[in-house]
Amino acid sequence: MQWTLVIPLKPLVRAKSRLAPAAGDLRPDLALAFAQDTVAAARACPAVRDVVVVTDDALAGRELAALGARIVADTPGAGLNAALAHGAAQVRSVRPAAAVAALNADLPALRPAELAGVLAAAAAFPRAFLPDAAGIGTTFLSAAPGADLLPEFGTDSRARHRASGAVELAPGEVGSVRQDVDTGEDLRTALGMGVGPYTARAAAGLLSVD
Repeated sequence: MQWTLVIPLKPLVRAKSRLAPAAGDLRPDLALAFAQDTVAAARACPAVRDVVVVTDDALAGRELAALGARIVADTPGAGLNAALAHGAAQVRSVRPAAAVAALNADLPALRPAELAGVLAAAAAFPRAFLPDAAGIGTTFLSAAPGADLLPEFGTDSRARHRASGAVELAPGEVGSVRQDVDTGEDLRTALGMGVGPYTARAAAGLLSVD
């Protein structure tokens, strides 16, 4: 099964607010770098047909389009879940039988092979999700052909996705798909795992994560 990934991204000036104590003025640069590494890794995954980024940020749109993503404007402007539903609807307006998955934009250590493993596992269910490394949130939500995405990202999204009927995938050896970055500690963990080139460059000047 070939998948279309839908990745939402806030305007960079507002993205990753919890990272401010560790990143300071570099926070927008890091948010963009995370998204660049996420998109690049997703595009390198053989199970991924294409990547759609939902964003209203002009700089991010240009940079991520250069990596092969299709940019969709966040016309709902009503938050993360509305952006994801809009992106999925745009995909299925062209390909009604598309397999669609939502993926966080802040996975700088993402490995294409681990993403392929998650997508292969998700293909067995109408809807499936993967919890984040903290075990509270969600980094991945899938909808097979014929199923609606029904995103419930945000606080306690793991519990909400489970309650919505989505199947929770076993974490297994897919740590890079679960390691999102919200805080300085998350960034240190991701750096220890090995991040992509964009994040490595953007984080190089951060003394607080040395």
